[in-house]
Amino acid sequence: MAYILIEYSMMIQRVSGNGNFITKRNTVRQNYNEITKNALTTLKEVTEKADRLLWRCEPSPHIQNITYDEVTRLLQGYIENEVDLNTDGSCSRTCADYHNTTSKSCSDEKFCAQQPKCSGRIHDCQFIDSVLSVCQSPENSTRRYEYIEYGESKSLGKNEKCWRDVNKVKSWKKFLSIDCSYCFCLCDEQSPKSDRYFNLRETLSDVNANKVVTGVRFVKRNRIFHLQIQQGVLLPRGLINESTVEWKPVDNYEIGDSSVKEGVDYHTLTYQNRSLDLDEVTKPDDTTFVVTGVRFQVLDGHLNLKVHFSQWDFVKGKLIDPEVNSIWQSNDNVYNRKQVNIDNLHLARWQWSDPRYSRNNQYLEFTNSGVLDDASQKTIPLIDIQDVEFKPPVPLGGIGIYYMAKSDFRGYVGPSIISSNLSPHLSLITN
Repeated sequence: MAYILIEYSMMIQRVSGNGNFITKRNTVRQNYNEITKNALTTLKEVTEKADRLLWRCEPSPHIQNITYDEVTRLLQGYIENEVDLNTDGSCSRTCADYHNTTSKSCSDEKFCAQQPKCSGRIHDCQFIDSVLSVCQSPENSTRRYEYIEYGESKSLGKNEKCWRDVNKVKSWKKFLSIDCSYCFCLCDEQSPKSDRYFNLRETLSDVNANKVVTGVRFVKRNRIFHLQIQQGVLLPRGLINESTVEWKPVDNYEIGDSSVKEGVDYHTLTYQNRSLDLDEVTKPDDTTFVVTGVRFQVLDGHLNLKVHFSQWDFVKGKLIDPEVNSIWQSNDNVYNRKQVNIDNLHLARWQWSDPRYSRNNQYLEFTNSGVLDDASQKTIPLIDIQDVEFKPPVPLGGIGIYYMAKSDFRGYVGPSIISSNLSPHLSLITN
């Protein structure tokens, strides 16, 4: 503004016949250009050093179906007598011998007849005690048990007043001398109560309408987790038309639809295939691309993030023939990843401590909650479903999947976004 006023005053004086002020005008313009150049250099330096990564912190409080959702009944604590875990109906082995089996029978109509059967695979059995007091959960719950009491006032899960009669479960003898023990195992059963599916279909912004991705969030639809994108119309010089910003609807399909195929449309978590890769996917070698889509792929049983990039013209604010100048990018590192161990985490709310975050080239396995803490009734980590978006919206240079937890308490996985790196484009602003 000051430069404009100086130029204007010199023009008025020249028109009024008070001199031509050529030398002074050139000096003022030279000073202005120098100031602009220095300011632009400083802006580029600051922009290059700025952290472009954004994710959501834990709200207070976290509310199910509002700020988080969860995979349900993936691997769940389940009680079964060893006599029903083998085909010959024997009790000659120990609980620890049963790593991968199924429920074969219901001998003598004991506790097995008083609880819902595990119709899937049964894994990693262990012996807890010969006498158990089991509080089963209500029929509409995704839990099997509220708690299991044993020994001298010990319990798996929080021992509170049971809403129904407690089942007394006692190991028994076969042929008067062979102990038939009740085992505590993990049930891997695909049932209507088990939400364990992740969408594999690609989700693209409306590139033909010059829309790019501006945000992302997890959403569960028909028991399937989707990465939903926010999109908006791209404008010149890295801006977004805020009036066009919207969340693009996810595909409304169900796993039972005749045209839907496992491994093509969706991925099913199981005991063997329950890994999630933790990465930030960008295109660091080329800043002329912005994010226009996202999807999951499956690599060696791992859910792996893929991001769709399209080339753009920064000055004009236009995607450049996106049907041709687009590419899918991912971190396909399969064998050199480090696992984040989340076994036996507590379900209690986080305590005040420094959070720990995942890094690139890590992965985690969805697993059961702690045996002692929760009788292994929940699936962890939970899924953060909060909106992840910049305000005001900006084009994105990448998307990530991260895990966050504090101390030994339950954690969350969620999406992160990386703003587009505008520093290489700043030199075009003065043109």
